[in-house]
Amino acid sequence: MSPVTDPGCLPPPAAGPRAQGRPRSAAVDAAILAATRELLAEQGWDRLSLGEVAVRAGVAKTTLYRRWPGKADLVVDAMAEIFDTLQPVDAGSVRADAAAVITDLVALLTLPETQAAFLALAAESARDPRLRQVVREKIIDRQRHLVLSGAARARARAETPQIHDPALVFDVITGTIVHRLLIAGEPVDEDYLSRFLDFLLAALNPLPGAIATSRSTDPNNHPE
Repeated sequence: MSPVTDPGCLPPPAAGPRAQGRPRSAAVDAAILAATRELLAEQGWDRLSLGEVAVRAGVAKTTLYRRWPGKADLVVDAMAEIFDTLQPVDAGSVRADAAAVITDLVALLTLPETQAAFLALAAESARDPRLRQVVREKIIDRQRHLVLSGAARARARAETPQIHDPALVFDVITGTIVHRLLIAGEPVDEDYLSRFLDFLLAALNPLPGAIATSRSTDPNNHPE
């Protein structure tokens, strides 16, 4: 007969894996980000609070704080979600591709929630380098593929003009459109868009001698 072992002398059972917390719900995230955009459109940045977002989304306020450290980071993700819907468009030419993508960009930038968010995030980012980097990574840099894709299509078509510096073209387009809509408060209508595209394509495909001529007529260009 096997000896009876005192239960009090048995070693403790091996510890199993720690129970994991409840997995993050994509549906909850989507509801929170949608509520954030709705309240931005209705109330603007200053009156937006995480408490009201939680009520609108139907979640506890602690749910928001577990996901985002503050209002600015929440708004960045709310904006990133809709800007990630921008897609490259193959409309048959560099000009047509650019017109289609810029039109989609204008539609987003004219939304009241986008205007409230962008102006506030620009001001907050000026005082917070970490936030500036987050805005760049999550909103700005993630849209550079729109121009990179257009450049690749232009090469595949052996089209003129070619986009040799996609990073600069991206900056020119976004800088111009953001300034026009959000800073100057002027519309990007068909006439403005057509004039801007004329300028952009001329810059991409300068006439022979144009650069040399511009340098020779520049009053600041004084040869030694």
